[in-house]
Amino acid sequence: MSSPRSQYADLSRDELATLVRELLLIGQLIDRSGMAWCISAFGRDEMAQVAIEEWGCASPVYTQRMQRALGFVGDDVPTIFKGLQLDIGAPHQFLDFRFKILDARHGEFWLDHCGALADVAPMGEDYVRAMCHDIEDPTFDATAVATNRRAQIRPLHRPPYDAPRDGAVCHWTITIDDSHAEAQDLPGLAAVRASVAAEVALAPVDPAEEGRADYSGPVMSDFPAEDFSHSALVLIADELCVQMQLLNLSFVQAVRARATDDEQLTTILRKQLTGVAGVAATRLRAALGLGSDERAALEVLRLLPMLGPRAYVDASTDNDGDVLVVRRSPAHDDEGSWLRLLGPNWSAALDAAVHAVDPRFSVEVAGTAEEWRLAVVVGEERRVADEVAVTRFSTGTDWEFEPRRSLPLTVV
Repeated sequence: MSSPRSQYADLSRDELATLVRELLLIGQLIDRSGMAWCISAFGRDEMAQVAIEEWGCASPVYTQRMQRALGFVGDDVPTIFKGLQLDIGAPHQFLDFRFKILDARHGEFWLDHCGALADVAPMGEDYVRAMCHDIEDPTFDATAVATNRRAQIRPLHRPPYDAPRDGAVCHWTITIDDSHAEAQDLPGLAAVRASVAAEVALAPVDPAEEGRADYSGPVMSDFPAEDFSHSALVLIADELCVQMQLLNLSFVQAVRARATDDEQLTTILRKQLTGVAGVAATRLRAALGLGSDERAALEVLRLLPMLGPRAYVDASTDNDGDVLVVRRSPAHDDEGSWLRLLGPNWSAALDAAVHAVDPRFSVEVAGTAEEWRLAVVVGEERRVADEVAVTRFSTGTDWEFEPRRSLPLTVV
């Protein structure tokens, strides 16, 4: 059975290369939206535990998916570095990872810029320590063990600092050693691995197309998105949507374990989705040069990663391009999926997305929980949703990417 045509298939190679960077950053902003409400509901310490479980139970699953998709499956340090370059936890330039390969089992990486630190630092040293120590230690290892269970990532230095310092924001070593104890899965990983999203099948790369079909060969200093073929970029974009879907499912189970009742759980999940949908729509519209009328608003919705990939969420515009149609989808079978929040009974996140195109726009949704149609309507100008305003606290919402030359990294 063939996979449905991707929502991104009509974009050009240049647009897709831009999109890939945007999707990586949008994935990071999921946390900027969700964690604010976790702090409010559970406090800083429990927020940190939510983040550990969220990333630690999702990244091993989606890292292995991306390895298979781009043909760089392995058990060494270069494989881990390639995975980091295609991980929503490490968006290009916003978290500016630099790599050094010492040999197949030893390496170093450092961050020349850390947007996550820029976001958290104003909140105080306790929050910096929670992110750079409490959260990073287990989640870096969880990412590495998707490649090798005997891989360990350890800091040379990291914030908070006793005194101001120049140079890298943080610096880490990575070592694979047979004497290391094998890392153990977090308890929630099995549930994420068993989700429908974890197994969703995407269309393969067409090897006959112009451009790179995979990421075999050396690690590049910066991921060379423009060098990849059209179908490879479509696959990468779809896999990044899967990463976000899996991260959300992992977030849901972590929040559910702490919520006092279903009402509190639903409230937090809706706030997270509304915040990231509004910011994602703003960035996608600007990055892809979309318009400002009702059709442009529908196009923004069609391209939202929260409504993708098409193999997981069956959402498309009708033949006239005037209505977004959502049909029964595999995502409906995953408890906690974003799609199960949306529909005629609740559409605030979709309202936030079309507001990014024109503050007078909102949506009208008709149908059932599993089959619905959406139209964009024009009304009175609305203010930005509170959830979007909270997410805009992140410097990532206004981040501007710079052109870079990508060079192969060799063993030092």
